[in-house]
Amino acid sequence: MLNPKTSEITILQFGTGRFLQAHVDLFLDEAAKSGQQVGKVCVLQSSDQVEGIARANAFNLQSSYPVRIEGVRDGDIVQEVREVESVERALILADPDQWQQALQLVRGPVRTIISNTADRGYELSALDHAEMCPPASFPAKLLLLLRERFAVAGAPLTILPCELINNNADQLQKIVISLGRDWGVADDCLTWIAERCVWANTLVDRIVSEALEPIGAVAEPYALWAIQRVAGLVPPCTHSDIRVVDDLSPFEMLKLGILNFSHTFLVDLWLRKGRPGEVTLVSEIIKNQYFFPKLQAVMDSEVLPVLREMLPGQDPDVYLKSVLERFANPFLKHRLADIAQNHEEKVRRRIQMIREQSNRLFPEKPTPLLDACLLREAGTQADHVL
Repeated sequence: MLNPKTSEITILQFGTGRFLQAHVDLFLDEAAKSGQQVGKVCVLQSSDQVEGIARANAFNLQSSYPVRIEGVRDGDIVQEVREVESVERALILADPDQWQQALQLVRGPVRTIISNTADRGYELSALDHAEMCPPASFPAKLLLLLRERFAVAGAPLTILPCELINNNADQLQKIVISLGRDWGVADDCLTWIAERCVWANTLVDRIVSEALEPIGAVAEPYALWAIQRVAGLVPPCTHSDIRVVDDLSPFEMLKLGILNFSHTFLVDLWLRKGRPGEVTLVSEIIKNQYFFPKLQAVMDSEVLPVLREMLPGQDPDVYLKSVLERFANPFLKHRLADIAQNHEEKVRRRIQMIREQSNRLFPEKPTPLLDACLLREAGTQADHVL
């Protein structure tokens, strides 16, 4: 029997970090305060990281947390504080008792599962098996939650991944179904997971530069949650920053090819320079006369031509201008050291992707700046290019 507090929870969220606090959770809070019937969130701390466990404990001690919105919107300075009350509780899944509570929740009124795991969050663990309580990897936990829902004849769930991976829901679904086959999950359950549950690819965009302690965040005014339209999709709320679209690819390519690319390219140069202490923030590196001209050069000669060719009808130049304005936001302490986490994976996903598209579209055109970045990551010196 679910207690009254648990019965309010309609959303399970993998991820305790600052991004979802200032993005999805904030949208849900604003929608509820506008009068929409929006259920509460239970945050699931999936790993045994000390910081995540501390945030989970803070969620359970506080009824709300602050999000500071700081920057420029439509030419006006914005400095606002929102108190977010959408998170009802948190569970630390490494605790077997709390894992059982998560299984209990998924048997109840939950309708949606949201995730924003680490850059390698879709990786499986060779140590996982179907009888673990719980398994280590996020896809394995998700599989067992969905299996539990099926076992009690619950309504199909909507899965909305927010990881910065192209076709994130499609990829996650394939991993979950493949793992289910390997673990001998019943065919009718796997069919229900694949065909009855709603898996919607999404793209998230907001610079959330700083965590507040013990929970809370600092973010820019701009935000986007683009969700690809699929049959049966019911977003958890309506909000001015949520867009349901037929095709995510233009949004993905612009964001990955400009915003995320620029972050990774600048950080790569910064790491190679030995993390100079006078440049530690995005707002500083974007004004630096050593780093910024190199970003301009690679954009003008090697990135924008690719994006213009790939995205007819879009305007990458306009989007780049808006991104550079967002980078220059003087209110955000967006640390280069934070962006540098999982750098190797980001180079593969962002820099290499642009180089591959350039080779496909313009096979005779050299890409010396992209090549240099990839060579550096591979451990090869490329000073002559820089």
